[in-house]
Amino acid sequence: MATSSSPRLLSSFLGDRLLSASARPLLRGAAPGSRRAAYQATRTLCNLVDILFNRGQSDKPEDNPRRLRPGKVSPLLRVPKHIQRPPYVNARQRPGLHNGPEIHDERGIECMRASGKLAAQVLKFAGTLVEPGITTDEIDKAVHQMIVDNGAYPSPLGYCGFPKSVCTSVNECICHGIPDSRPLEDGDIINIDVTVYLNGYHGDTSATFLCGNVDDKAKKLVQVTRECLDKAISICAPGVEIKRIGRTIQDHADKFKFGVVRQFVGHGVGQVFHAEPVVLHFRNNEWGRMTLNQTFTIEPMLTVGSVNPVIWSDDWTAVTEDGSLSAQFEHTILITEDGAEILTQC
Repeated sequence: MATSSSPRLLSSFLGDRLLSASARPLLRGAAPGSRRAAYQATRTLCNLVDILFNRGQSDKPEDNPRRLRPGKVSPLLRVPKHIQRPPYVNARQRPGLHNGPEIHDERGIECMRASGKLAAQVLKFAGTLVEPGITTDEIDKAVHQMIVDNGAYPSPLGYCGFPKSVCTSVNECICHGIPDSRPLEDGDIINIDVTVYLNGYHGDTSATFLCGNVDDKAKKLVQVTRECLDKAISICAPGVEIKRIGRTIQDHADKFKFGVVRQFVGHGVGQVFHAEPVVLHFRNNEWGRMTLNQTFTIEPMLTVGSVNPVIWSDDWTAVTEDGSLSAQFEHTILITEDGAEILTQC
């Protein structure tokens, strides 16, 4: 990921934040002590965030009154007992990145289509709620209810201690914003990240929505971020190098002088929440090709200014270090004989 010998690589949804990289084995094919070994050691911890990463700088907004501040987080919402839980819920051991891609048979593909469709429907509904005055906590409660009403489990809830059923990332929040008591304001942008666990399979998607009267700069950022995702999906097919995704995204973002966040990545998804491959959204030389019947997410995050994230003391909320706007879009895709099928659209 980063060009240094000890880069940090974080999943688009953070996982075990307490393990150290030295506690995990290297991936296959890397010589011990090599730069590739150091990189791959980080890749095995795709779901990891260092709790010391920029700690102490993050909960101190500048004089800008629109800078995000932590709000009040309401109690956990309940899920009916009859609904199937992912294995990580109430598990003693924290989940890591599953070593291997998610490749499906016919039944698995149909299950992925079902979970993806529900995730898309939930996200579409969530978008209709976006308006000045509504709190992100209210959005979370509505999303939670729709998911459980459809017999599914909200995948984020309880994942490594995440306390809510959806991520709501407002303005400079890059990702993993925890829904709270802050009401949306006119001119805000908000990314809503929905993942559902239905019949043993995860469907993962997100979009950035405009709240009220948004300025042209923010509109352009949202538009270009969506275009980056669409262009990346368009080049996917069996045998295509995964690194082409990052080059496609970076090339388009560069045209508009937007930054591409490097510390958060796409990932394989299916019966597990996070699996290989690690999908980098910037130019890179990583190995790996797409495989028929494989599912993974692409989820570029673009910024107007700094691409460097700062993690709040809640260990989840990632914001741009300079307070500049960030936008994200995400789909779960299936690699087919003809290219790629978007599973999370309706």
